[in-house]
Parts: sequence; structure tokens; C-alpha cells
Amino acid sequence: MTKVALFGAGGKMGVRLSLNLAKTDFDVSHIEISDPGKARLKTEVGVEAVDAETGLQGAEVVILAVPDTVIGKVAANVVPTLAPGTMVVILDAAAPYAGHLPEREDITYFVTHPCHPPIFNDESTEAGRKDHFGGVAAQQGVVNSLMQGPEEHYALGDAIARAIYAPVARTYRVTVEQMALLEPGLSETVCASLLVVMREAMDEVVKRGVSYDCARDFLLGHMNILGAVIFDEVEGQFSDACNKAIEFGKPALMRDDWKNVFEMDEIAASIRRIT
Repeated sequence: MTKVALFGAGGKMGVRLSLNLAKTDFDVSHIEISDPGKARLKTEVGVEAVDAETGLQGAEVVILAVPDTVIGKVAANVVPTLAPGTMVVILDAAAPYAGHLPEREDITYFVTHPCHPPIFNDESTEAGRKDHFGGVAAQQGVVNSLMQGPEEHYALGDAIARAIYAPVARTYRVTVEQMALLEPGLSETVCASLLVVMREAMDEVVKRGVSYDCARDFLLGHMNILGAVIFDEVEGQFSDACNKAIEFGKPALMRDDWKNVFEMDEIAASIRRIT
């Protein structure tokens, strides 16, 4: 049975992971230092928190479920104490890409991050349809990167990822650099920014007299059908009027050089701002 040490087990993400790990055969030590986190572990997961020294004893896998802003500090304290061959699992590419992990050639760094349940899915239960974040009832994809370590460790990292983010539909193997392109590049810099603009546009329509419910229904409904066509969920084509609106709207909303956000220098700068 693989021994897993989960840092930050009583945090928001840590509790999610703790609940999923409880359904597996992994032997898990829940490491948490805050009193509120310890209380959440006891009431929501039904387990007692342990200190780092106790939890790390015999650990083959160490999961850092802590914020990006403190991963470097936590890793600097933890990694030097680990036995050779230990796998350290990080839940986001920001800190690894920014170089915040201590250098040790004899341990494995494995980075994993959820895709979150897609907008277009075939969830058959109410719980699945309402699980927007994932890790509860809706299936999702997961991206993995074996940053360093022996190739045979990828299977163990993938098994950990499938456990903590369950239910998992599929996993994708990428490099740390590719994961950084996905987040913050694709998901936050582009997608989140454009969604915020769409919300601001909806609010502007409401300010100009359309009711909130009407504007929201209209926007989300059009997001559904337009997105289904654009992202190959259904076959279809836009009307001439829509195509002309796009031809005018895109240059009005987007700078000509907007794809520069995917240049690795800009990705690195974005990650520095995050971490």
C-alpha cells in the first residue's frame, strides 16, 4: 500500500483531495497546521490531522495542496527531508515553471491539474450536472507532467491524479511548459478575461434597460449554441449577419497582437505575478 502525505489537507482544496483519497487504497497522512483546517478535517472527512514530521515518516508520495504563493517556502522546508525516490506532487504548473522547487536529482516532481468538467457533457445525474468544479460527481479530464524522475513513476503519478480528481474521464500527458500555456495562458489570461468582459457587456445591456434575467438568458443561450458550433460539438455555420458582426467585433475588442500572451516570456511574467 502506497503511503501518501497530504500537505494542506484541511484547506479548501485539501479537503476535496482528502475525501477522494478516502475512497482509495492509499495510506494517507493528513498534514495540517491551522486549527480551522484541523476542525474541517475532523468534521468533513472524519480524520485527525498530524504534524509534518509524523506524516512524512515512510511517505512515498507527498502532495502539496497549498497556495501557489507558499509552495516555494513549503517545498524548501519539506523536500530536503525526503528519502531518495520520493514523489512530490504539485497541483499547478506555476511554481514548478517559475523555479520555486528545490533542486534534488534523486526525487520525482510530478505536476497535475484538472481540466474541470466541460460545458458540453453527458452527465446523467443532478449531482453531476451541478458539479462545475469537478472531483465530486462529474467526470473531467486531467493534465499531467512528469517534470523529473524515472519514467516508471509516471504511472504512479497518473494513479494519484485519477484518485484525487475522481471521477476522471481521461488524462493527458504534457510538459510543464505546455501546462503553463494551458494555465495561466489559455484558461486565465484569455478565457477568464474574456468571460469577465462578457459579464461586463451583459451588465452594460442591463444598464441600458434590458432586465437582468432577460439579458442573462439571452447571453447564456447564445454562448451555448455559438460555443457548440465554434468548438465542434455540433455541425453548423453562422449566418451572414453573425459573420459580419464577428468581422467588425473582433478587431474592435481585441488587439492585433493579442496572441503574444502565449509567448513564453509573457507566460513567465504572468507566473511571476501569480507566485
